[in-house]
Amino acid sequence: MFSVLVWCLTLAGTVQAASLPDFTELVEDASPGVVNISASRSSASPAGYGGSPDLQQIPEFFRHFFGDQLPGPGGNAPMPRQMQSTGSGFIVSADGIVLTNNHVVEGADEIIVRLADRRELVAELVGTDPDTDLAVLKVKADDLPVLKLGKSSKLKVGEWVLAIGSPFGFDYTVTAGIVSALARSLPSENYVPFIQTDVAINPGNSGGPLFNLDGEVVGINSQIYTRSGGFMGVSFAIPIDVAMNVVEQIRETGQVRRGWLGVLIQEVNRDLAESFGLSKPHGALVAQVMPESPAAKAGLKPGDVILSFEDDEINLSSELPHRVGRVKPGTEAEMEIIRAGKRQTLDIIVGQVPGSDEVAAAPSAKPSADSNTLGMEVRDLTSQEKAQLQLSGGVVVTNVMTGPAAAAGIRAGDVISTLNNERVNSVSDLRAIASKLPSDKSIPVLIVRNGNPAFVVMRIED
Repeated sequence: MFSVLVWCLTLAGTVQAASLPDFTELVEDASPGVVNISASRSSASPAGYGGSPDLQQIPEFFRHFFGDQLPGPGGNAPMPRQMQSTGSGFIVSADGIVLTNNHVVEGADEIIVRLADRRELVAELVGTDPDTDLAVLKVKADDLPVLKLGKSSKLKVGEWVLAIGSPFGFDYTVTAGIVSALARSLPSENYVPFIQTDVAINPGNSGGPLFNLDGEVVGINSQIYTRSGGFMGVSFAIPIDVAMNVVEQIRETGQVRRGWLGVLIQEVNRDLAESFGLSKPHGALVAQVMPESPAAKAGLKPGDVILSFEDDEINLSSELPHRVGRVKPGTEAEMEIIRAGKRQTLDIIVGQVPGSDEVAAAPSAKPSADSNTLGMEVRDLTSQEKAQLQLSGGVVVTNVMTGPAAAAGIRAGDVISTLNNERVNSVSDLRAIASKLPSDKSIPVLIVRNGNPAFVVMRIED
């Protein structure tokens, strides 16, 4: 009986082991194409700074990982120091093109690429794209091992992936896991639909390749989500499809051009979905259309909800910048929207992302206030405020009392631009619209706060 039990346990262990992937051949084939990157720069460091900050004091955040090595504490004044950051990278072409993260080499005076055969080569910085955190390097050498590139668009949640890099300076460290999610959006990262994995990523892994089981690079390890500063099981990689588009543009033109619509958008929640006649929360709600922008020329209006772009359904508003950014400026594109409860299709000529777009905030002013039934006091915008905010009309909230406005989160200083999808050009307009608002129904209100437009939902109780 005991021997039968042992045999069964052994068989179960053998079956389980057989079902797990064997990475040994993949690692042997791919490791030569992975490189260690050392970037040195001169910097004035604060007095007493002797290395990395106390990671236990760092709040929950998304962290780019590379690793700084600094001398010990100095005197009482800032002093020049030689900073050394280390990261990873990989070779993508036989002529010496190496891909890594921008934050690994940013501001570097010298970049050294160390190969698996221990050759150390000085790298030339071909170009960078901070928006995607990518840097393109070039080294001069013969017989360079080049990695195979896959298609990140073919990745599926749950499939095995593997990373090779230099965490904490330990070269050619291999870690594995699965794809946890696709097309993740991170704060301040508008143009990258990140691959989320549970592969262990730590300082020094940044810029290293993420492989599928066929030994193809499908991503570039870039960030982790952490509360302590260390790995917690949530890592993010830049899709190789996005990266190679950046590489091609940098090599051809020296810069990266992205598609642009000229709109400010926000997420559609349940209340907003109801107010705009949607069966469920989805799409990108247009809060503002920039004057003379591609969106304005195509007839897009605040309050429109973009449901699809070039046949790609937009479920979350964060998906729209990813999709538009990949379109070459000057290309004609088609998008489906819903306006006043009706679906329609618009054609748009995609523009190029401008250098910067700023909307000035309204200055303080104290004309007499006027009250209305929404639980707030308002006044008309001055001509100067209209010019600064690039608005043709609207009313400024000067005081908020208990009532529908307060429940909707409206504050003093907000500018009411539309109410229930009707333009508000003056206090009298607001009163007229408010007098016919339905009760117990979600009502969209477009406000401008600190120069930024956004929709809020107001509900009038019986």
